[in-house]
Parts: sequence; C-alpha cells; structure tokens
Amino acid sequence: MQKAGIILVVSGALIVIGLILLVVGNQVILEGVFQGNGKINSSQNLTISGEFNSEKSSIGVFAVQVMEFKENIVSAKILDPFDIEIVSKNVDEETIEEEFDIVDTGDYKLIIQTSSNEDIQVFGAIGPLPDAGKKSLSFISAYILIIGMVGLVGSGIYRIKSKKKSI
Repeated sequence: MQKAGIILVVSGALIVIGLILLVVGNQVILEGVFQGNGKINSSQNLTISGEFNSEKSSIGVFAVQVMEFKENIVSAKILDPFDIEIVSKNVDEETIEEEFDIVDTGDYKLIIQTSSNEDIQVFGAIGPLPDAGKKSLSFISAYILIIGMVGLVGSGIYRIKSKKKSI
C-alpha cells in the first residue's frame, strides 16, 4: 500500500507542475500579442495595433475569429507602419490565422471589417510569431500532465491488484 501512496503523491505533483507550466507557457507564447474584440458592421471596423521590432522578429501572425460565422462578409487586412496594406484576407472560416512579413519597425494594424449592416462579434489578435523554444514549453507541460495522469491510473491499478492479493 505504501508504493501506491508514493505513486499517487508523485503523480499529483506532476499534474500540478504540468498545469503550472501550461499557464506559464501560454503567457510566454502570448507575450507581445495584441488582442481586441468588438462588434463590427458596415460603418464600424475593429482596429488592433501592435508595436513590432523587425530586428527581434521578421514574421508576424494575425488571427481573426468570427462569432456566428457567415461566409464572405468579413475581411481582415494588415497595414504596415506607413499605412500601406501588406496583407488582405477574406475570412472564409470561423477562425483564420495568417503570417505576414515584418520589414520595418513600428506600429502594424490589423483591421477587421464587414460589408454587412448587421452587428457581427469578432475577436482579433496580432503579434510576432513565437519561436520554437516558446512553443516547446506547452508540449513539455502536456507531456508532464500525461505522465501524471498515467501515474494516477497506475496507482489505482496497483491498489486494486494489491487488495486482490490480500483477500
């Protein structure tokens, strides 16, 4: 019975560590990401600005999510620091994610717009593309969580087997 208790405590600790790493990993990945949400219609756009440094990152990424998605009524575009359109994309799914080149340092703008007169709830985000090291933190936390859960199952199986032997 003592082994099962040790396995249970270790597994619980691994799950807690995995959850903490998951939260920290999400914060690290979202560092430098500018987000916004709101309602748009034909007379009102949603604009999200973000400061980019071309020396730190050469690729940016933006994402748009449309609640109550309807086809071909929402579009997104990226403007560089000189207000020149560098990317334009029709939102043809509920959620899109696209990359763009960061050539100049300055404020880049994500503009989400629609031709519809109805209000449409949208969410947008713009930021630098996270590097592989930051992304790996979320994979590590997932692996630790899985190991912790396997340990919990193993602890339960061990307890059941040891009870059967004692009967």
